[in-house]
Amino acid sequence: MKKKDAPVFLERSTYRMRRVIDAIRLVPIFGAVLWIIPIFMRRGSDEIGSISTLMIYVFSVWLILIVSSFLLLRIFSKSESSWDSLMSGEDKSD
Repeated sequence: MKKKDAPVFLERSTYRMRRVIDAIRLVPIFGAVLWIIPIFMRRGSDEIGSISTLMIYVFSVWLILIVSSFLLLRIFSKSESSWDSLMSGEDKSD
């Protein structure tokens, strides 16, 4: 008997969940890049920026990272597919 080959294309829900997982993995990298931006901006200028503006920026980035992580994890937790089934290639949802 011939073994059934895996389908070439992923189901839409599996594909979307994998992209959500990719986005979850990119959140820390995105945050690191956003926190490094003031260092590069400050290196090129001679005037000293106010520390309060820098702190507002840092806490704004921090808040954006928290909210985006929360939303992405909420989307992922509402999915029918589990992490193990997505990583093994088995999809139990229709």
